[in-house]
Amino acid sequence: MTRKPSVRERLAQAAFDLFDERGYEQATIEDIAEGAGLSRATFFRHYRSKEDVIFPDHDLLLRQIGDRLRSSNHDTALVAVSDAVRLVLLHYIDEGDVARRRYALTSTVPALRGREIISVARYQRLFREFIARWMANRGQSAPLRAELMAAAVVSAHNHVLRRWLRGESLDPVQEVNEAMRQVIALFAPPASGPDTADTTVVAFRTGQSLEDLLPALQQVLGGQSPAVASQDVRPGTGN
Repeated sequence: MTRKPSVRERLAQAAFDLFDERGYEQATIEDIAEGAGLSRATFFRHYRSKEDVIFPDHDLLLRQIGDRLRSSNHDTALVAVSDAVRLVLLHYIDEGDVARRRYALTSTVPALRGREIISVARYQRLFREFIARWMANRGQSAPLRAELMAAAVVSAHNHVLRRWLRGESLDPVQEVNEAMRQVIALFAPPASGPDTADTTVVAFRTGQSLEDLLPALQQVLGGQSPAVASQDVRPGTGN
């Protein structure tokens, strides 16, 4: 059985139909309400303005993002960031055709583009504040690094979202997962620990004997004993 569209959905559908037919500036709130078979008063019970019909409920999305971030702890902070990004992406995917029509409209109406930029800045600020607190808890006072990581998080999301909006992505969720892996690898690579195997490669050309070289190699390696096979050190060859 087909689901009956909600009043908000009816108003949004009527609005986009009118924007396509007459252009954004020419369509009025009265026209939108009439197109949906509703009254002007009903329109204002669901939307504050004509612009609100176009954009998703950013306040609701921001609250959902904030809730997801706050539900994490120090060890799961980056998982929460990735989950929050997917949450926003899935919201647009669930909108389907409405999201694509919004994208086409905001690409051609400067006033709407400006509002979209403001909305993106609000998302980025939320991520930046969360990432800055997470970095501070790790003993890192790095406001610029937090700003850069938050910008990368939002850019990764927007890159995948726009590909999906243009019909270029068949699996946007998988793409955003990979994009977030790249962002995290850039800004929060795994820390070296006792279980991490580190390798230092030293290349040199010398006529000295292996016994004479070992103290210098040990100093380069930070006091560790270098594991060197004598047959691999051939004076004068650079090997």
